[in-house]
Amino acid sequence: MSDGHPHNGHENVPSRQRRRFPGISSRAYEHPADRSALVALRKLSGFDTVFKALSGLLPERSLRLLFLSDSVRVSDRQFAHLNVMLRDACYILDLEKVPAMYVTQDPRPNAMCIGLDEPIIVVTTGLVELLDEEEMRAVVGHEVGHALSGHSVYRTVLLFLTSLAVRVAWIPLGNVAIMAIVTALREWFRKSELSADRAGLLVGQDVQASMRGLMKIAGGNHLHEMNVDAFLEQAEEYEAGGDLRDSVLKILNVLPRSHPFTTVRAAELKKWAASRDYQRIMDGHYPRRDEDKDTSVRDSFRESASSYATHVRGSKDPLMKLVNDIAGGAGDLGDRMRRGFGGFTSSQPRPPKDEGGNGSSSEGPRGKSGDQGTPDDRPPGGGA
Repeated sequence: MSDGHPHNGHENVPSRQRRRFPGISSRAYEHPADRSALVALRKLSGFDTVFKALSGLLPERSLRLLFLSDSVRVSDRQFAHLNVMLRDACYILDLEKVPAMYVTQDPRPNAMCIGLDEPIIVVTTGLVELLDEEEMRAVVGHEVGHALSGHSVYRTVLLFLTSLAVRVAWIPLGNVAIMAIVTALREWFRKSELSADRAGLLVGQDVQASMRGLMKIAGGNHLHEMNVDAFLEQAEEYEAGGDLRDSVLKILNVLPRSHPFTTVRAAELKKWAASRDYQRIMDGHYPRRDEDKDTSVRDSFRESASSYATHVRGSKDPLMKLVNDIAGGAGDLGDRMRRGFGGFTSSQPRPPKDEGGNGSSSEGPRGKSGDQGTPDDRPPGGGA
């Protein structure tokens, strides 16, 4: 527990009693899809060497100098309350080397963890001003979770490739190839955000504070106007609502994003907080860091595949239901497809004729009408 005594250079931790997780492996809280990718990358011989060789091409040094020169570095003399939170988060997750942390002037609430050799954490003034102490503690834990998992390395690569895609847009097929890699990295990174949300909960150990923080990121500093249960109901409606057209639009909306939608993050975190996995960690039963080298890549991919299969089976999304039906050999799928995409046809099916030759007054199936909102085009890193 956080007992207020120095440990591994971490002192001045808050007096509130929180469970501590000595030697915890990031595998304990990582989303299965995130975990399988990380395990595979860690097993690749020479992978770290390649990335260090790439560091000369990446803008990491420039970013470090930028934040050092034009932001405020958190310490016991500047943003001292954030410094206490940062040290406490590292103490709880047993991250020995405390990352450098900066506060940068930006009204948009955001936080990120970047860097190849040594991760640095950046939070915006908009986020600091938006969240209360316990909500901010979950965000700091979220970013420390990124550092413990090694996400900062791949986040830096993602930022570099996104920038490179813009620069080579004029080269035939060059942009297409890079954007294919960027799209795959974004899909993985969205799963890594779910992992980091879990790390934030392990640090803050207050699920309501985590929920409030996500609500504020979505709706601003109007907590008296919002309700956690209603916010979670939005996530359920988002998943289950609409038809196959909406399922396709959901995919198109999320593709350019580096973060899952906020209601989805809240629902996923709430589900994990109620799971046996979370309770086992809180009881002190979790994978240890010194066991990481013995982790099986095959087992990790099997867990990832099982997680996706479970998600498809339990999903209320129309497309996921269709996929599940196909996998289960359900019949009459053609009719289901026609009903799902009926709104895309320009004309309605002809009504059946009665014996007198007159058309029936019953209407054919209609798709939903109304304008579709534009996808969220926030930059990669929007939201904590």
